[in-house]
Amino acid sequence: MGNKLIINFTPTGMIPTKSMTPHVPVSVSEIVEDVHRASEIGITIVHLHARDPITQVPTYKKEIYGKIIEGIRKYAPYLVVCNSLSGRDFSGLEQRGDPLFLDGELKPDMGSLTLSSLNFNKAASVNSPNMIQDLANLMKSKGIVPELEAFDLGMLNYAKYLIKKEFIKPPYYFNLLFGNIACSQSNLLHAGIMINDLPENSLWSLAGIGDDQLKMNSLSIAIGGGVRVGLEDNIWYDSSRTKLATNVDLIKRIHTIAHVNDREIMTPQEFRLKMNLESGNGQYGRKN
Repeated sequence: MGNKLIINFTPTGMIPTKSMTPHVPVSVSEIVEDVHRASEIGITIVHLHARDPITQVPTYKKEIYGKIIEGIRKYAPYLVVCNSLSGRDFSGLEQRGDPLFLDGELKPDMGSLTLSSLNFNKAASVNSPNMIQDLANLMKSKGIVPELEAFDLGMLNYAKYLIKKEFIKPPYYFNLLFGNIACSQSNLLHAGIMINDLPENSLWSLAGIGDDQLKMNSLSIAIGGGVRVGLEDNIWYDSSRTKLATNVDLIKRIHTIAHVNDREIMTPQEFRLKMNLESGNGQYGRKN
């Protein structure tokens, strides 16, 4: 992937609430503003979760995703945008696939695709084989690139099955996530095995849940990978949990660590070229 650093920014997620941290962006305007600030500092991708404007709970509705994307692209027309297709709260294909039904200036470049079911601390994310394949097919039909999410080695094996059956095609982008209670843990052995087992033609980023975010981000920067970073995965700035982070805090810290490791940030335009995406600025999704 060369030596440039992919920064995959995850500003909101499904879990953080205003009662947990006042810094998490949940309204359309708050999410747009955090992404605007992050893009000015320097990021490659934004991984979006939308919230209901009244209840602030996660929503799948394309109309809300569309408003967020519209706001982002006024300031950052080249930024790579990924819509979450999470199965943690929504079980039907019609719901989970809804954020993919945006076109033109609002079309997402990518959609998240978790490669198996898994348990979080207090909830399950159910991703049946049929659901995974149906979402992959839907993205293929719409020219949207899967953001492949793997929490353990078995999920990488399932990605290879999808490749073999031609549900997905190269090049691939993987988020490898560590530290969840029921999945791969944040240590060198687990990370090394998963990185080694990636299919050819893969770009990748490492993520850590909670206190493990900084550890896995730092490791990935040191060894040539990308990072997934933001309040979705961790709301604290320090491991002793005395300071709540802002998304700007977290992005700036990544830039500091990248500088020390002599890593330049990969621009959205450079990522677009590597991933065979349209050029941005009005043209989005995978090239034909």
